[in-house]
Amino acid sequence: MVKHQPLQVYERQLCLSCLTGIYGCRWKRYQRSHDDTTKWEFLWSLILFFTFSLLLVWFYFWWEAHNDYNEFNWFLYNRSGEWSDGTIPILATTAAGFTYIAFLMILALCHIAVGQQLNLHWLHKIGVSAALLTTAIGFISVNQTWGEEWAVIPISLQATGPFLHLGALVAVTALAWLVAGQVARTEKIRFQVVVLLLYLSVLLGLYMAPLSITSPCIMDHANLTPRPDVIGHQGAPMLAPENTILSFQRALQMNVSGLEADVAISFDGVPFLMRDRTLRRTTDVGKVFPARQLNDASSFNWTDLHSLNAGQWFLKDDPFWTVQSMAQREVMLVGNQTVCSLEQLLRLATLHNHTVVFSLRRPPHRHPCYHSWINDTLEVIRLSGIPQHLVMWTPDWDREQVRQVAPGLQQTSVEKLPPHVLHQQGISSLLLRYSQASPYDIQEFSRSNVSVTLYTVNEPWLFSVLWCSGVSSVSSKAPNILRKVPYPIWLMSPDEYCLIWVAADIISFTVVIGIFVFQNYHIIRWRLSGMHSYNPEQIMLSAAVRRSSRDVNIMKEKLIFSGQPQ
Repeated sequence: MVKHQPLQVYERQLCLSCLTGIYGCRWKRYQRSHDDTTKWEFLWSLILFFTFSLLLVWFYFWWEAHNDYNEFNWFLYNRSGEWSDGTIPILATTAAGFTYIAFLMILALCHIAVGQQLNLHWLHKIGVSAALLTTAIGFISVNQTWGEEWAVIPISLQATGPFLHLGALVAVTALAWLVAGQVARTEKIRFQVVVLLLYLSVLLGLYMAPLSITSPCIMDHANLTPRPDVIGHQGAPMLAPENTILSFQRALQMNVSGLEADVAISFDGVPFLMRDRTLRRTTDVGKVFPARQLNDASSFNWTDLHSLNAGQWFLKDDPFWTVQSMAQREVMLVGNQTVCSLEQLLRLATLHNHTVVFSLRRPPHRHPCYHSWINDTLEVIRLSGIPQHLVMWTPDWDREQVRQVAPGLQQTSVEKLPPHVLHQQGISSLLLRYSQASPYDIQEFSRSNVSVTLYTVNEPWLFSVLWCSGVSSVSSKAPNILRKVPYPIWLMSPDEYCLIWVAADIISFTVVIGIFVFQNYHIIRWRLSGMHSYNPEQIMLSAAVRRSSRDVNIMKEKLIFSGQPQ
């Protein structure tokens, strides 16, 4: 054992050198200190912790916002005029910044664990400041331009809350080792009391946190409603260009119950499918009609629209990163798509007896169909032969006239109104963004016989939460993904969750008590047994509290090179 002891001491010193060197550029032994951390460095430790917490929320937000990445990219396109995946640089910088700050946090905790003075290097201070500043700017930018997306955080917590709670409980329980060590080493009663009270308050808060955690997925299995119907929003735009016949055909292959599209009116009165105001993003209008590429899509007649290619952009931009997995035959089909008319969509839905829901955009003021756009659309519905009950009618204009012409249409509102108001207006269904209806709202509408369809639901976790909430149908750009979700991702009864909660708290409390007992017993035994082997320099060094002078450093060097006690 004696022969191996110098090697063990060397390894410990090497690890300590790496720890203090990376964190504070204190690579040499005489640069290290067991003195108390200065107030200035303590402030920087708080800044580091705050930056880590802020980045953690930012990282979580973008992780859960994956459901709406395409919506974000479309928003950027409308501002810049060029299509690009703006989430890539955001995710890359977020991952890099979070990794860096988390690494510094780990180093700081290791300093506390071994009793080293915290002294963050000035380069790291610049890095922390830059991370804090850019994250704060990011929060402000999202709040001003995409503020509605913050709603994804409380919604996602309905799916992740119980598991995040368990993770936080494990982390805080593990911190008991550091807290117990600090309490055992310090000789200040006030410091011991403050640290203990702070730690126990956080721990108690976590023990009681499940009282505030609510999730529709915590329910009796017998109360689970049938699987919500899935409507293909713009068809299956991950598999084929949006709002094309091929996209709707691919959606039907994914067993959707309905099809959803965006409808505009051509200059000669033909309703056609187009989401954007212009044709630049989803057609080759810049090649065929370069002088008109910025014109409103409604300013083109149907002959010109039908001559445009509506598939090559999909192969070029690859908005969902799916082109690489396509077979050559599929690539050829995608590349030959054209602009689709509403009549084509209705006939396809009639053939498969599927529901159709569409948003109808009114033409510009000087358009020939500015006043007749509702009648033009109703005429196309009539000529297509689709049963009226299969069409969800969303425009709010002239609903009374629409009821007289087509009384069988499903009157659908895109505005959240009280159930009694909807009944007074003869509206039987709602089409809302997923963030606009809480589980309570969904149940309230269900009891009032108002069906609710929520858009745009692309992620399995969100689909699962809405399923447990009792929603009747969802609109999705990813029917190919939701097809693989035959059951909610997780579902547990209140009794099961209560059992997990109590068991986790008991285990955590037992571990914390064990750590505190062990740490105090270990430190007391070390002090009692080590006091007899101190040399004079050790006694003097112990008395030099909060002192960083040349004499103290000399004593440290003497201690290090004096060898082990005989």
